[in-house]
Amino acid sequence: MEDSLHPAATSHLPPFITAPGETDVLFNVMIVFVLLMVFLVGILYLRLHALPEHMAHGASKTQLQIIGALGLIALFTHNHLFWIAALLLAMVEFPDFASPVRSIARSLAKIARREAREDRDAREPRERAAAPEPQPKAPPSESMSEPQWVPLEIAPVIHDDKIERRG
Repeated sequence: MEDSLHPAATSHLPPFITAPGETDVLFNVMIVFVLLMVFLVGILYLRLHALPEHMAHGASKTQLQIIGALGLIALFTHNHLFWIAALLLAMVEFPDFASPVRSIARSLAKIARREAREDRDAREPRERAAAPEPQPKAPPSESMSEPQWVPLEIAPVIHDDKIERRG
């Protein structure tokens, strides 16, 4: 048999065709490239998928939990409507209704204590006049005495009830 080329063949082969028994460099490079791209696209997909949670990070705890749940549902069901709802919910900043209500409750509690104290002070002189003088008791021994509990009223710290909002 003669060792000649086919008449339709070219005189040289392109560089991506390897001779038998040699390593296919282009194939190895493409395997690494495809694996790297799959990894990077996966990271991009997951980062994009977590975008609503990152946007709502400064929001209230309840809003963040709802957004996280919507994101997980969208991730596992591949239903993009849940992700869009989470994104829109992350963009909306809900007003803080709890702080004014807490402030009102605190003010009402102060007023109620003041009125109760005024009522008690007004009743004490009448009760003292009607009640007989108590007999002095012997001082209790120190081993038998019980601790006395004194009511302690701690002044609230200013701005302790505010939720940190987005900037």
